[in-house]
Amino acid sequence: MRTPRILSDIAVSLGNLRAQKTRTFLTALGIVFGVGSVIGMLAIGEGAKVESLRFIEQLGVRNVLIESRPAMSAEELQQRRRNSPGLTERDIRVIRANLEALEVLSPRKSMHPQRVIPKPAAAVPELYGVSPDYASIHSLKLTEGTFFTPQDEQQSTAVCVLGEKAKISLLGYGGGVGQHVKVNDTWLEVVGVLSSRIASPTAGGAGSHDINNVIYVPYSTFEYRYFDRSREMRDDIDGVDVRLKPSADSIDAAKIVTAILNSTHHNTEDFTVTIPAALLAQQQQTQKIFTYVMVAIAAISLLVGGIGIMNIVLATVLERTREIGIRRATGARRRDILRQFLLESILISVGGGLLGITFGFGISHAIATWAEWETVVTSSSIVIAFGVSVLVGVVFGIYPALKAARIDPIEALRYE
Repeated sequence: MRTPRILSDIAVSLGNLRAQKTRTFLTALGIVFGVGSVIGMLAIGEGAKVESLRFIEQLGVRNVLIESRPAMSAEELQQRRRNSPGLTERDIRVIRANLEALEVLSPRKSMHPQRVIPKPAAAVPELYGVSPDYASIHSLKLTEGTFFTPQDEQQSTAVCVLGEKAKISLLGYGGGVGQHVKVNDTWLEVVGVLSSRIASPTAGGAGSHDINNVIYVPYSTFEYRYFDRSREMRDDIDGVDVRLKPSADSIDAAKIVTAILNSTHHNTEDFTVTIPAALLAQQQQTQKIFTYVMVAIAAISLLVGGIGIMNIVLATVLERTREIGIRRATGARRRDILRQFLLESILISVGGGLLGITFGFGISHAIATWAEWETVVTSSSIVIAFGVSVLVGVVFGIYPALKAARIDPIEALRYE
């Protein structure tokens, strides 16, 4: 008998809400916006988390990245050179000899070419000289061909691998392997084309360069065939990318690398050491705080929606005081009145929550489309947002429902 009574109460509550469609809809809007905002904010946070994790994984959680810090002026460079030669091949030899956790490493040099043939359709690609191990260090994936080989490195072969954007800009959308590009005065045969990588100002020492708009050549080829006058203000090497053994502790290895370089550079601050694994931990902590803050801000809408429900249900109680008196006089108990008004507030929050889920998907899609920010709507965010909306309906509906249940039936019948 209990189930039919509840169904009957739900039907009565729905009828009362339908009788005041506009007011019910406006009351539910607070819940709609609240649930939608929570889902949208969580989707932004999850999207940012996925993007940052992909980028850090691209850097490699077993990697240690050493970057040269270019001098800002000739005076600063002169002051540095009194104590430190900057990042050089000697540092590479010392690291190889003293870092037991080392698996492979790759030096890195870069330059901005004066001319490139075919003429690029977009910005002129950067030229990078790296070792064949660079591909495994950064888990590079190729859509065509292969990365250059140790034999290419030994023979300073005139070959190159193109980043995705560089290949399209120079050679269009057709096949790239086997074609040739001329960088300054040297023709290079294309042996591979990379798939798109996640761009970031700190990716592999690219500075402000687009890491998809790069021409990679063997390090020895760069050394033998190219001369960059701008290097007068820079170190011999722009960076060294180190990959550690699987069992190595990246933080301990980074401390050893820093100690080695401090020794050879006489404590001159002309380099930085980055640990992607530490970046990952820091990013996860920052992301957690960021998500909490965004959800807290979005939850304010749910709070406002709950206050709106309480306000409207209280007004409804006053409007239906005589109805309450009649129901009590015809045998309705206090808990029946309590259940009816509590059901109405819950139904408002449930309806608002369902509309809010749709609104949340819409917000996420709009942000992903217009702001070009990756968003990810998870099932947990939907459950949390909808569950909180129902809880809001219960919490903010209890007081008006209790107030209605406590109305004296005799006084209610006299109410005009």
